[in-house]
Amino acid sequence: MASPSSSAADPAQHKYLQCLTNHSSTPISQAIYFPTDPLYTSTLESNIRNLVYASDSTPRPLFIVAATHVSHIQSTILCCKAHGLQLRIRSGGHDFDGLSYVSPSPFVLLDLFNLRSVTIDVESETAWVNSGATLGELYHEIAGNSKILGFPGGVCPTVGVGGFLSGGGYGNLMRKHGLSVDNVVDAIIVDSDGRVLDREAMGEDLFWAINGGGGASFGVIVSWKIRLVPVPETVTVFRVERTLEQGASDVVHKWQLIADKLHEDLFIRVVLIPVPITSGDEEKFTIKAKFNALFLGKTERLMGLMDHEFPELGLSPADCLEMSWSNYPPETSTEVLRDRHPKPEKFVKKKSDYVQEPISKEGLEAMWDKMIQLRKPILTFNPYGGRMGQISEKDTPFPHRAGMTSMYEFMTPFVSKSPRCSYLNYRDVDLGVNGDGNVSYEEASVWGMKYFKGNFERLVEVKTKVDPGNFFRYEQSIPSPADFLRAG
Repeated sequence: MASPSSSAADPAQHKYLQCLTNHSSTPISQAIYFPTDPLYTSTLESNIRNLVYASDSTPRPLFIVAATHVSHIQSTILCCKAHGLQLRIRSGGHDFDGLSYVSPSPFVLLDLFNLRSVTIDVESETAWVNSGATLGELYHEIAGNSKILGFPGGVCPTVGVGGFLSGGGYGNLMRKHGLSVDNVVDAIIVDSDGRVLDREAMGEDLFWAINGGGGASFGVIVSWKIRLVPVPETVTVFRVERTLEQGASDVVHKWQLIADKLHEDLFIRVVLIPVPITSGDEEKFTIKAKFNALFLGKTERLMGLMDHEFPELGLSPADCLEMSWSNYPPETSTEVLRDRHPKPEKFVKKKSDYVQEPISKEGLEAMWDKMIQLRKPILTFNPYGGRMGQISEKDTPFPHRAGMTSMYEFMTPFVSKSPRCSYLNYRDVDLGVNGDGNVSYEEASVWGMKYFKGNFERLVEVKTKVDPGNFFRYEQSIPSPADFLRAG
């Protein structure tokens, strides 16, 4: 790791190192990586999930702080403020537009991957989890302590807890237990003055804001206290595939009509992919619909529900696999959940929408034609309903409870309007950005209303109160009008 002598290779580095050392109550030099350090590049690239931002032309941080203690976070904030540097905060790196580790202005990367402890309290059915832990690491610790407790997180085990929770967080258990943030009961945050605050100290407004409003707009969230939820010891999963030639259009259309109304123990998502088929010497394309499901119960009960509610899918017991809620077969070790890099990274762009009315069969067929024409887009449909429809839009900043550029434009007639909505955890700079500096409420609302709808105004009020100087800012951070007015 870095040392004071190797890291401070020039006067600027020495200045930053001295500041960080002076403001930290624990040794920090070993957590700092300057570009001259041999581990700088590997540390930076270790959590880049989109290869677009792994190129030599991508702006790089002046230095990286791989914090191992809360005092490292405090000193990094104070020194960035003192030297006019922007701060980027990264947990898992699944921010596919790179906002957590790229900036056009001189910046520092605060990487939380070393802060990854998980403490389970089975008796109280709660856990404390650090922001740098992955969902897989969280699931691993829960599974190691209880077979009948779980957490409604996402399906990708390498996602960092910090970004996932602060953006809302949905997954296979949301129809039964709501969003991840519906099950957060406390948090520890470091604010722009370097103060360490729990829920009581930060107040209910800030606690509300970080539970789905994007934590990096308000501070550095060190850890979260979450409520664990009851799950059966045995759950059932299935994946059934149908192509257009096998009647996928009719099955997808029926799924739209019932997916949000099924028993809350059953979650079925649909993944739609253009795939090649061979016809003689000519390669043609069709659409494959993959119906992926988690059922909180055994196969026999699931089959009764499916035969009654969704016989069109043609599910059979042979399609079903019983396992634990953590979604791995019995013969698979839970150690795989701790692998932070199970797949090679790739070039990727993600966009999100909310379909509020079923798409007609004619509309679906037009979608298939467009996807076949483009050949690359993958569409994933996630149903809400159940617990999701029982929680007010205002309880957390995440307001979407009820209901690739060319493909995105094509989808316009089928999705939400006024505003056309989007999910914060699929950051999308195409919706609009603040620019490098202060921004007005009106300018930020161009993208802010799409993520937060009517909750955007309250988020701005909280931001103005807790970070009036707008220290925590990036391309889609909540604005502080107070700072904008001072600058004007």
